[in-house]
Parts: sequence; structure tokens; C-alpha cells
Amino acid sequence: MNAPLVTVICLCYNHERFVIDALQSVLQQTYSAVQLIVVDDHSKDRSVCLINQFVKDNPFITFIRHAENKGSCSSFNEALKLAKGEFVVDLAADDVLLADRIQIGVNALQQSGNDYGVHFSDAEIISEQGICLGNHSDRFPHDAIPQGDIYKELIKRYFICTPTLMFRKKILDELGGYDETLAFEDFDFLIRSSRRYKFVYSSVVLVKRRLVHNSMSQQQFKRSSDQRWSTLDVCKKIKSLNRSEEENRSLKIRLRYEILLSLKLLDFKLALSFYQLRRSI
Repeated sequence: MNAPLVTVICLCYNHERFVIDALQSVLQQTYSAVQLIVVDDHSKDRSVCLINQFVKDNPFITFIRHAENKGSCSSFNEALKLAKGEFVVDLAADDVLLADRIQIGVNALQQSGNDYGVHFSDAEIISEQGICLGNHSDRFPHDAIPQGDIYKELIKRYFICTPTLMFRKKILDELGGYDETLAFEDFDFLIRSSRRYKFVYSSVVLVKRRLVHNSMSQQQFKRSSDQRWSTLDVCKKIKSLNRSEEENRSLKIRLRYEILLSLKLLDFKLALSFYQLRRSI
């Protein structure tokens, strides 16, 4: 049986220090049936120059270069139109895949069945300099990670290291890709995909997630950031997707957390919006 094709979409924005490590990690996979698409979202540093040289040495790579910044969701969706794989990995240019990441993900999804659409794993957390800071499982132990239908748990709490995600492409096709009205995609994709499909977890480190100062993920904890307002929009989506009182209780737990976080950030307008949404449930 032929191995199913896996598409890796690598998004780069001012990642000259890290992008070659990310791309090399794709080429060094033990799994060979890989399509690699790289998108540079109008970097201001030397990222494009480095990627161009890398693609020159590896001409099978598809490289999309933006003349203006379009944002991560739009950039991903553009690359998705060229994706031919049965499975997809969304790789940020500051993260690194371990050599067997794709092989283990494909095996896990194939063995789990078609009602399982997403695979995730443990991750090693590294500094900007590549120094190990610990594992994701140090905070979220393996035995506390749910599998299968995890929709209610995803509403309530964070436990997935999103750079470890691999998913069936048909999910993205069904969902219409990432929501380009949002400032970030992770929370929204997890919610919408878990409403339809089950998730499978591997308790091994398959990705190195790099903590970078002022990265997009850090904006979730800054006052009045676009990411914080996008979180409110996703919570509104959750309300419309919920089908039971138990799921509504999960959303109330999430909203309580978001209210308290907004108050901690002195973001009173956003706190009020979260509160009003909670009252409407």
C-alpha cells in the first residue's frame, strides 16, 4: 500500500533566525511522502533570501512570497489551495518537527479510524536559543489528557500544544479552512474540528515549540490585543455550536476564566463583553 501524502505548510514572518531549522526538520522526516509549501508573509528581515536559497537547493518545495502582509489565517488558506496531501501539518517557522513526527501521526490516525480527524502529542519547549525549558507534559500530564470526543474539554481549558497538530485535510475542506476574520486560528480550529471529529493523542515528544518574545501566541495575554477579541468571537461561535446544558456549563467555565484574565489585564471593556455573553447563556 502506498503511503498517503502529507502536506506541511510552513508559515514564515520575520523568522530568519529559525526558518532553516524548521525547513530542515521537514526534510529530515523518516516519512518520505511529504509535500512542503512555504509561505513568507512579507518578512522585513532576511527570511526570503534564506528561503530562496533553500528552495534553490530543494526545488521540489513550493514557495509563496507575499508582497504585503496578509496574516497567518489568510496565508495558510492560500497554501491550502495547493495542498495535495491526505493529512496536513501547520508548521510555524520558529518550531521544529522531530524526525518521526509525521510517521507517528499518520499511523495514529490510520489506526484510530475515520471518525478521528486530529492527532496531537507532547512537545519540548525551547528558548529562542534552542535551549530545552521542559516539556508540555510537565504542566499537562499524559494521564490528564483526554482523547476521543474532547469538545467539552476544549471549551473549558487549554491542554493541547497546538504546534503538534496533524489533521485530515478533509476537515479543513469541510470547515472552509481557517477563519480569516480572526487574528489567530488555533482556538477556533480546535473548537470547530472537535465538534465534528475525535482527537487522538501520542504521549511522546514529536515537536519542539520555541518560545519567542512578542510572538503571536504571547498576544493572548496582552491588553486589548486582536487575539483577545478573537477569543471573544470564538466563544460566541461555541454558544451557537453547543447542543446541551453540559456544553453550556463548559462555556461558562471558559468565560469566567476570560473575564478574570481581562480584569487582570485591566481590559474592562472586554471583560464586560465576556460577562454579557456569559449572562446570555
